[in-house]
Amino acid sequence: MDDGYELDTDKIDDTVLALLALTMCGGDRAWKGHNWDTLSRLHEKGMIHDPVGKAKSVALTPEGMERCQKLFDAMFVRKTEA
Repeated sequence: MDDGYELDTDKIDDTVLALLALTMCGGDRAWKGHNWDTLSRLHEKGMIHDPVGKAKSVALTPEGMERCQKLFDAMFVRKTEA
């Protein structure tokens, strides 16, 4: 982006981490069909285990699981009136 804007990769990372909640399978695993640069940053931040490999899913760390759920709730859950 050359027009005076820069991508906020932290926001992108948080959004992808939250979206991993939608593809959870087998406890702490989620389908890893997201941008590789983002998955690498999440790995560097300790949110997921190394995404490189033949597996089609990635394992979240305990910290990643907790943050994933908090971000998902904050971004995508709307309270309804009972």
